[in-house]
Amino acid sequence: MTNPNTVVTWVDARDRLPRDGTPVAAAITGRYPADSAGESGSDTASGEEFWLVRPMVFTTLHWSEDGAEHRDCFVDSDGVVRLPYGLTSAETVTHWAELPTLPSGTTHLVLGADVQSALQNAWGARPLT
Repeated sequence: MTNPNTVVTWVDARDRLPRDGTPVAAAITGRYPADSAGESGSDTASGEEFWLVRPMVFTTLHWSEDGAEHRDCFVDSDGVVRLPYGLTSAETVTHWAELPTLPSGTTHLVLGADVQSALQNAWGARPLT
């Protein structure tokens, strides 16, 4: 098996943004909604703060399903838009990192007939079971 380790370089979203269309790991911060049974809904600071990593794509222009236009934003697989830290948004991206390439490769994507040979290469040419 090839070495599965990779190095991640985080970039502060306040300093620099990725290129348009780049898939990234995005560190997102925000606050979970308050638990209605245990916390008052009138307290704007209620709910638990979080900071987590999600795969996203950075885009310079995105149209939401509701027709809203977003610029310089991160979009996840569910279509949720998050802005870089410091901009007005309930959840913002503090840092981002380029996603690693596939094991034993130099690309992020393999399609079709090439998938099985790429997997065998990554697994050291062991036959698939």
